[in-house]
Amino acid sequence: MSNLFEGPDGQSRCSWCASHPDYIRYHDEEWGYPVSEDQRLFEKICLEGFQSGLSWWTILQKRDNFRAAFEGFAFHKVAAFGQADIERLLQDKGIVRHRGKIAATINNAARAIEMQQEFGSLAAFFWTYEGREEARHIEGVPSVTEISKRLSKDLKKRGWNFVGPTTCYAFMQAMGLVNDHHPDCAHHAKVEAERAAFTPPVK
Repeated sequence: MSNLFEGPDGQSRCSWCASHPDYIRYHDEEWGYPVSEDQRLFEKICLEGFQSGLSWWTILQKRDNFRAAFEGFAFHKVAAFGQADIERLLQDKGIVRHRGKIAATINNAARAIEMQQEFGSLAAFFWTYEGREEARHIEGVPSVTEISKRLSKDLKKRGWNFVGPTTCYAFMQAMGLVNDHHPDCAHHAKVEAERAAFTPPVK
């Protein structure tokens, strides 16, 4: 299977987004572009946790429902969720109703507050794991890298849940910590230019 496909506008794109116009839009407008907003970073690491064992397409279709259910992923609000909120969310057909993943999101919100207090922002922490030295993989991208293993280990040490190395690498790809667009994808150079111009937050 080719790693590229030609979109409706004639541009080459990464083949994983070929199945639906919403997927193409996500690929073109979001995936790989550097993100420094804490709320978006928290949302993405949580949604990647919900994706575990599922497809990103499943999560993307439900993303607006997740945002409504989790207060827009404002982690200071989510950290205050209690048992009643867990039971409420388990009845919400618009999200993935997995008790462990719901509880992990609430736990991770509290851990995110601690991280923000320590580093000044979540972005200042996550961007220390930028993967500029990661080689791009023309024959396909990996699901785990040494950097994602280190990030996963660090997050787990800090008490985060559902943050395995595969989850962490998917998060890194989406939030621009690496550029895993195929070198011949029309968006590879655009992402690389934004990453080059991006100044990672510091503590």
